[in-house]
Amino acid sequence: MNVRNLKSVHGVNLVSAFALAVVLLATSGLGAQEDRWESQERGLEGTWRVQVSVKDCQTGAVQRSFPALLAFVKGGTVTQATAGQPPPLFTNGIGVWRHTGRGTYTAVIEAFAFNPAGVWISTHRFTRTIELDRGADEFTDTIKLEILDTSGNLIAPGCGSSTARRFE
Repeated sequence: MNVRNLKSVHGVNLVSAFALAVVLLATSGLGAQEDRWESQERGLEGTWRVQVSVKDCQTGAVQRSFPALLAFVKGGTVTQATAGQPPPLFTNGIGVWRHTGRGTYTAVIEAFAFNPAGVWISTHRFTRTIELDRGADEFTDTIKLEILDTSGNLIAPGCGSSTARRFE
């Protein structure tokens, strides 16, 4: 290969390297925009003050409303404390959560219910579909309740929704 051909090949390699660098910078910029949005959206992790509304599943009419606290922990666990049931008859809820898309999450929480004599009578399973606001300071959700007997059979369904504000 002569010197002229070597310079030509070297020039093509420089042009190719430059083009590749431009493409990489352009695509990494798009990723940076996405990361910037995600970092602005602090995510669901943290403790939330929640106002729960129990609804009639057929009509959507609110039957009652009460406060609760939810704590979403890094790694995917969640703890729930509620004023909706008296503590001697109902345990705190414990469950798991996961990110499902931009600003959306799902959580499944279970708590045990007892009769006044202290006998375990049912498990309440709450499935929440959560939508976080852009500033990550508030969320709304829909709640599907399943009341299960001690063998895991469905006794009764329930519906609800809630609004929440980050506890800071």
